[in-house]
Amino acid sequence: MKTLYAHRGMSAIAPENTLAAFSLCAEHGLKWVECDVDILADGTIVLCHDDTLDRCTDHSGSLYDFTREDLEDIDAGSWFGDEFIGEKLPTFDQFITLMNILKLNANIEIKACTNSWENTEKLISGVIEGMKNLNKEANVLISCFNPLVLAEFKRRCPEVPVACLFDTEMPGDWLAIMQACQSDTIHVSDEGLTKDKVQEFKDFGLEVNVYTVNSLMRANQLFNWGVDGVFTDIGHQFPSRYRNG
Repeated sequence: MKTLYAHRGMSAIAPENTLAAFSLCAEHGLKWVECDVDILADGTIVLCHDDTLDRCTDHSGSLYDFTREDLEDIDAGSWFGDEFIGEKLPTFDQFITLMNILKLNANIEIKACTNSWENTEKLISGVIEGMKNLNKEANVLISCFNPLVLAEFKRRCPEVPVACLFDTEMPGDWLAIMQACQSDTIHVSDEGLTKDKVQEFKDFGLEVNVYTVNSLMRANQLFNWGVDGVFTDIGHQFPSRYRNG
């Protein structure tokens, strides 16, 4: 089964990491979504890729300076289009509720908090706590670029599968990192990825997911190479043979 992951939701047609973007996934027949989680100053877990609000809201400044109370005044949709004016930065609890309603599965990327390890530990705890409210039928995959974060999450939740995220320049000891994190899934960049490299991953028995693939032709090629899943902003454009719904 080849899997399409809606990257930050249906982010080509709705503002990324918003409930609107995730709601459109179910509407278009995608059952797997990808989201980014980080933490506010008061410990509230929110969905946001950056550690600042500058790019995807009408506010500026560090995410770690805001609280849950501030969310009411933050518009995360008007930058994208008039129909999304007033779209909020979702809390992780709101996202879990939506997952339950729409019967979605999720790859949850934990961001390594840039201000302190203490905050990162709080973020891990918040994610674990929030996931307790998730339907038992839902599938979850936890990913992170920071192997220390991933290893700590796995230590606390050994039953939850994790995926190591790697940049374009993969370290020479990538396999040792995977083993240290107890990860059977690898997430790699599409940039420069070759058939031989995919085969190397598969020879180690790994599940291979590739980000971010916004070409149907390239996605088809990757799947023919044996890739298990791709992250895409354009899930609505993929033909029905790739839909998970």
